[in-house]
Amino acid sequence: MQLPYWRLSAFYFAYFAFVGSFSPYWSLYLKSLAFAPFQIAVLMALFQVARIFAPSLWGWLADHLGRRVAIIQWLSALSLLSYVGVFVSTSYAWLFAVMLLLSFFWSASLPLIETVTLGHLGDRFDKYGHIRMWGSIGFIVAVIGLGYLLDIYNIRLLLWAVLGMMVAVLVFSRNIPEPIIEPHHTDDRSIWAIMRQREVLALLAACFMMAAAHGVYYTFYSIYLVDHGYSKANVGLLWALGVIAEILIFLWMPKLTKRFGLKNILLVSLFIAFVRFNLIGWAVDWWWIVLFAQVLHAATFGSYHAAAVAMTHQHFKGRHQSKGQGLYTSVSYGMGGTFGGLVSGYAWEALGSSWTFTISGIFGLLGCLFFIWVMPKKAKL
Repeated sequence: MQLPYWRLSAFYFAYFAFVGSFSPYWSLYLKSLAFAPFQIAVLMALFQVARIFAPSLWGWLADHLGRRVAIIQWLSALSLLSYVGVFVSTSYAWLFAVMLLLSFFWSASLPLIETVTLGHLGDRFDKYGHIRMWGSIGFIVAVIGLGYLLDIYNIRLLLWAVLGMMVAVLVFSRNIPEPIIEPHHTDDRSIWAIMRQREVLALLAACFMMAAAHGVYYTFYSIYLVDHGYSKANVGLLWALGVIAEILIFLWMPKLTKRFGLKNILLVSLFIAFVRFNLIGWAVDWWWIVLFAQVLHAATFGSYHAAAVAMTHQHFKGRHQSKGQGLYTSVSYGMGGTFGGLVSGYAWEALGSSWTFTISGIFGLLGCLFFIWVMPKKAKL
């Protein structure tokens, strides 16, 4: 079957253009509404809360029905319909309800499109980075463009930009073909039996800690930079720099995997998270260190995510593919992201920004140590 390279790439581009509009700037919009730091952390954490259960639920339904693309299309439409609610009211309770509903539909799209992409790739996983990098390019276009625009225009422009990205996601979802998922010898095993393997437990625990480490980054990083004198345009450029580094890693992953193995790549990525977030927390006034810390996004997201998706795919095959990717998203970005976001919201007010980033770095170090302790020494990954 011919690989639908551009149709998959277009969806990734639009999906992560939304992320590039939402993640760096939505907290600034919420701050403009005079919400307290903990209120902002709670609202931003709703996307992580929904990821605890929504990806697994929709993943189970996709595997059960065998219609993964159709579900992606429905989720894209329902996400767009939910988002329109942000134009109705700016009260905290209303935005809480709108963002919770939006996150329930939106959070399942990424693990499902990963399953669809991997289904089309088959044994050609080395092509994954070439498709996934278009998501990173979409993020860069959105984050840089909006950074400059928001320095000129009112922050409410963000609402319309995000709406445009969501419309694009819905349009591009209509062009994705359904992959053929080949039967696998693990089809008769329960998903619980797969989850209880030490290799899988070690992977999920490490992913939980890495997502927790990024809680403060996705909640307060833009606010943190603006409070230290960086313009919104500079904030956008810094986010973009991290994603450019991420693209390069996606392109190099086949060579890195062949030389070092997925397990070692994941371990190093976790340790680099410890270094990166301590640098951000204590050296924000040195712009060149902030630049260096953003380049490390190549490891703390790029190589980490590629390795984690590949390792998840190795353990969850056949009829368990969507459930496996959904589980990875639920445990990491759902449970871990929620935990990290809420901890950062409390610590930001109680301990200050620098110590909050330090705590995040420690999460990465703990994930690294736990992975070494639990992962069987002879595991071939």
